[in-house]
Amino acid sequence: MATQLHRLLSLLFLPFILFRRGSSPPQPLHRHAATGDDPGLHPIVLLPGNTCSQLEARLTDAYRPPSPQCGAAKGSGRWFRLWKNATAMEDPELAPCLADQLRLVYDPVARDFRNVPGVETRVLGFGSTRDFLSDSPANKDLCMGRLVEALEQAGYRDGEILFGAPFDFRQAPAAPGQPCRAFARFRRQLRALVEHASRKNGGKPVVIMSHSQGGYFALEFLNRSPLPWRRRYIKHYVMASTGPGGFLLAMQQLVSNPSAALSFASGFTGLPSPKVFGPGTLLVVTRVRNYTAQDIPEFLEAIGLPPLAATLYETRALPVKLNFRAPVVPTTCINGVGVPTMKELVYWDGNFSKSPEVVYGDGDGLILLASTLALDTMIGDDPRQEHYKSIKLAGTYHAGVISDGEALERVVSEILGVQE
Repeated sequence: MATQLHRLLSLLFLPFILFRRGSSPPQPLHRHAATGDDPGLHPIVLLPGNTCSQLEARLTDAYRPPSPQCGAAKGSGRWFRLWKNATAMEDPELAPCLADQLRLVYDPVARDFRNVPGVETRVLGFGSTRDFLSDSPANKDLCMGRLVEALEQAGYRDGEILFGAPFDFRQAPAAPGQPCRAFARFRRQLRALVEHASRKNGGKPVVIMSHSQGGYFALEFLNRSPLPWRRRYIKHYVMASTGPGGFLLAMQQLVSNPSAALSFASGFTGLPSPKVFGPGTLLVVTRVRNYTAQDIPEFLEAIGLPPLAATLYETRALPVKLNFRAPVVPTTCINGVGVPTMKELVYWDGNFSKSPEVVYGDGDGLILLASTLALDTMIGDDPRQEHYKSIKLAGTYHAGVISDGEALERVVSEILGVQE
């Protein structure tokens, strides 16, 4: 039964946890001269990566549990920890409950993803970095824990000049015109937080920094905010370990776990983008046919997903990918390179139930170099983008950008450098 939970969650968190191999241990950071009382400091809002936000849930009388123990809290009005609930994950009897209560369902009438009927959820600690999931060394590396510590060494204080914007990582920004209540609510909350952080710090504009999946939320938030508002409230955007091209591991996970693809709105977020990987770039190879980023709908059908999957991909996820563009605020992109990264999957006999042969290229262990380089053209070459800087950290893994000693030192230096 615990396997059910593992399969359900694999689309969410395995890419971001696996790709911290080879990370060097964090080194003590030099204390910077800046302090929280320095009138030159600008407030910072951090958006963490996938699964780093914590969720609570409560069950109403409408909930139909898959087993009696799953409905123990039904109708009580009591909030309980849904994610991350290590106890439930490790308990064979409770793991199916967690899987059922964590999944989303697509409502064809509302044309949107929602919780399972009878399950209400909320994100913990919006506005603070304290509820980022960083309660273990691995989570601290992955979930900005090292970065928060480094910023605090530099004089930042949580809730005063340092703020956090956790989000429901099961959701994803949908194309404009597509209903997406979760992202609309997040946009309202983040806008209010940015304005609050600015007011609390003498009207100074805010530095937004994101890591990994947080970059998709941050960039869509910025691009859907009025330009005059951006110019008034955003000092700089620092985007770490995010590329416009998606990653191959998302395709492999769909192959190994197609039944979970419709359980999260974010299930298609990581798929390779045709805007970055052209028709000549093979992603999946079989004897009968090959698949490129332009062939994702046919690929979804080939691995056994229902037609709804291709429809949701084409109407909700793909337009966001194709509309990846410059935020038109000063921007710095920081990515790891020089690490073997999956670039092609070979299922030669067409049997998707078997493990593929993997061909590797350059990248950060998750995001290919081609995707990182695409930032330079999609953002850097946009004539509206007045300031753009791209930093490529050699030999740095996906999570290492915000946790490895030297990489972390560079990130903090860049943040402090944009304060002027």
